[in-house]
Amino acid sequence: MKSPIIEVKNLTKKYGKFIALNDINLEIEKGEIFGLVGPNAAGKSTFISILTGLIKPTGGDIFVKGFSVLKNSSKIKSLLGYVPQDVALYPMLSGLDNLNFWAGIYGLKGQEKKKRINDVLSIVQLEDRARQKVDEYSGGMKRRLNIAVALIHNPEIIIMDEPVVGVDVLSKKFILDALKDLKKSGRTILITSHYINELAELCDRIALLDRGRIKMSGQVKDILKHYGTENLEEVMISVFGGYHDEG
Repeated sequence: MKSPIIEVKNLTKKYGKFIALNDINLEIEKGEIFGLVGPNAAGKSTFISILTGLIKPTGGDIFVKGFSVLKNSSKIKSLLGYVPQDVALYPMLSGLDNLNFWAGIYGLKGQEKKKRINDVLSIVQLEDRARQKVDEYSGGMKRRLNIAVALIHNPEIIIMDEPVVGVDVLSKKFILDALKDLKKSGRTILITSHYINELAELCDRIALLDRGRIKMSGQVKDILKHYGTENLEEVMISVFGGYHDEG
């Protein structure tokens, strides 16, 4: 039996008396698209912050390919590509210059750097706009370039925080198609999103996170069967109460 690429064991994070994550246990398999679903303050951002090494847990641990986030944070960072919800780009530089900058940060040089830049531009379909200033990009194009930056060092695991929030229909299609292609190439993808319909179509499995606890996880079809519905939004309302799809 193969071991999961990400294994979460008894993960807890407290801020004073507030418990952001409460004894989370979770496994994510290599090559799957896994969706983490929950309303605001559910604990999604805290989970990602611990996984990416930005903050430390109060208890428990996350293991990525067997490496502990507590003991091997720098090694884990090299395995991850993180796409934040807020675009992190230099607006007065071109898309190409942004990629050149980040490729240099990751230590890429020469032909290897050139090849990776060409590869990621192709993945997000921005080849023809690469020399244009990012300040002139649409919101969807900026988000696609943000994804390209996260892919520049060829990570095995991609983390996407609300990847299609606020983007136009065409860019949403580009992003969803890119995610499917990345999965075909063997990447593991973790997504947080409020776009329930896209998650149902895209993800192999999802976990429902509410107030720091995993309410349920599994394949979408099994979760629908458990709640006796064919509509994932009805599940969200049942689990989270006042939940609504922000998309």
